[in-house]
Amino acid sequence: MTAAEFREHGHAVVDWVADYWDRMASLPVLSQVKPGQVRAELPDVPPEAGEPFTALLADLDAIVVPGLTHWQHPGFFAYFPSSTSGPAVLAELLSAGLGVQGMLWQTSPACTELEQHVLDWLAGLLGLPERFTFAGSGGGVIQDSASSALLVVLLAALHRKSGGRARTDGVDRGRYRVYASIEAHSSLEKAARITGLGTSSVRFIETRADLSMDPEALRTAIAGDVDAGLTPVMVMATVGTTSTSAVDPVDRIGPICAEFGAWLHVDAGYAGVAAICPELRWIHRGITDYADSYATNPHKWLLTAFDCDACYVSDRAALVGALSVVPEYLRNSASESGTVVDYRDWQVPLGRRFRALKLWAVIRWYGAEGLRAHIRHSVALAQRFASWVAADDRFELMAPHPLSLVCFRLRGPDEPNRLLLQEINDSGRIYLSHTTVRDAFTLRLAIGGAATREEHVTAAWDLLSRNASELADRG
Repeated sequence: MTAAEFREHGHAVVDWVADYWDRMASLPVLSQVKPGQVRAELPDVPPEAGEPFTALLADLDAIVVPGLTHWQHPGFFAYFPSSTSGPAVLAELLSAGLGVQGMLWQTSPACTELEQHVLDWLAGLLGLPERFTFAGSGGGVIQDSASSALLVVLLAALHRKSGGRARTDGVDRGRYRVYASIEAHSSLEKAARITGLGTSSVRFIETRADLSMDPEALRTAIAGDVDAGLTPVMVMATVGTTSTSAVDPVDRIGPICAEFGAWLHVDAGYAGVAAICPELRWIHRGITDYADSYATNPHKWLLTAFDCDACYVSDRAALVGALSVVPEYLRNSASESGTVVDYRDWQVPLGRRFRALKLWAVIRWYGAEGLRAHIRHSVALAQRFASWVAADDRFELMAPHPLSLVCFRLRGPDEPNRLLLQEINDSGRIYLSHTTVRDAFTLRLAIGGAATREEHVTAAWDLLSRNASELADRG
């Protein structure tokens, strides 16, 4: 592809994306295809000769778009948002065009230093402590997801707790224990498996009435393990659990971690970015005094295209010590000087993309004020929706809703709720997900998409209310 051809087709691609965003609301939010349908429409073998790029765009419309669930649709209320935006998409194009491989400072100094700087910016916007920045003892790194962030900080915690022995001798999986609430993300169990600790090393702690971790139950569990000769290596506190957005009391969990010498990781994948708003910064209470690491996902609620997790550690030496492997072919004078950051030592893979460009672009385009406005808009819509649920005797709220997630259900047995969810999602107009809250089948409505406005939330409530009435009429 020549420069002239790239320019021509690049313009066409940008036009296609802009047109897609314009027409997205008219599409069914949940894909209507059957299993295997997309593959059946693709040729059995690749083309022998090259094809024009226009043919690919035609197939994008004919084959790919019908097989998509539209995550940027204004009626997408399932899971948590995975929001993108114009500046993020354009920055992704720049990143792909530059083709940078940022494994070492030397392989692209700007890739490394821009990431350091923009993560320090974000730390300031979120009110995180200085020790999480490069002015302190730690620093930030962009991971692909909060799951990867959890894995690397667990390795750092093991490295520190074992005095470095875990790096060379592996882990004694019968010795170490990690802790989280029963509402914590499943990535903790997966990280325990990958590190070799195993599922049996994970202790799930009961929750309080508001579904946050019970600190006294945590203390009892850790003390019992210590009495049994086991070693507490890490506690994961969650700020915004996946099911209900519960916020664990970090300010009470932190002193327990300090007492028993356990690393405290704060998983704020969904909710952490809300702290950009001063009135929501209460979700970070206790982090400044106690957290050893912290992760939040700008690719969820902060308009930054997937994948972009901001992972911070207060002790970068522990992280680098756990992950650094230096073969001869990667040695260079800049690394050996000790004056630069080599991000290959802050993550599992060696190679890395120039992800910082999109976060930089988003922060610069919207500014702190614009980002706060997006968060506040989402929270206000969620509170309005929750007020409609609370005012309708047919429904009940199932959990506190301080941010942009509302958990609710029809009063009574589970089956009508299952049917309601199925009918709502089959409508193609909106898409909700579900969870269980205290063993009850519960619907989740999560707001945060860039295109979602009040009229879309109103339409969602009208559809839910109407379908609930029809279910009641059918008995």
